[in-house]
Amino acid sequence: MPLRMAEYCLGMLRLFGKFPRQIVLYVGEAPLRMESQLRGPDVWFRYRAIDIRDLDGERMLESEQVGDNVIAILARLRDHKDAVRRIVGRIAGLAAADRETALGQLLILAGLRHLEEAVEQEVRTMPILNDILDHKVLGREYKRGLQEGELKGELKGELKGELRGELRVLRRQIENRFGSMPNSTEEWLAGRSPAELEELSVRLLDAQKIEDLLK
Repeated sequence: MPLRMAEYCLGMLRLFGKFPRQIVLYVGEAPLRMESQLRGPDVWFRYRAIDIRDLDGERMLESEQVGDNVIAILARLRDHKDAVRRIVGRIAGLAAADRETALGQLLILAGLRHLEEAVEQEVRTMPILNDILDHKVLGREYKRGLQEGELKGELKGELKGELRGELRVLRRQIENRFGSMPNSTEEWLAGRSPAELEELSVRLLDAQKIEDLLK
């Protein structure tokens, strides 16, 4: 991101002869950790990186613009379900074409905060929006998104189960070879990926002591 922002900055400078004021608005689920500067021996470029959760979502909900209301779902809110109710209520008052567009945007952004079901529940209480989920392309896309999410959840569960099984077998092999493991080694093993556990099982064949596995 710092490299990309530096390229944008120089591009704007070439076009307009001025340095832009750059802000990256982060909307991800994980905490904001990205760098906001680019340093070199004789270069220092920086910009602002803001987590949208640091912004007051209540002010966006009070806006007369539905677009602001929809974006509020990502910001800092006192009560997310109440916010969903208010946003869906605003969308219900729009013209038909605008309703579908706004609801589609809300469903996409709600997915970033795991609020899709809360949106659907509110939509179901408003007959004017209900047909969108039931009969139009938007509804099919939304339901397909839910199915994909369920499938991903099942796959993650299966992978976790496989990982626990591999870890259990490897732990037993190590204990049979070297005796009981200290807690620190247990914790270290629990943090390994499936590929790392597979590599450890191969290295175990030639290891002379347990420390050989921790290198």
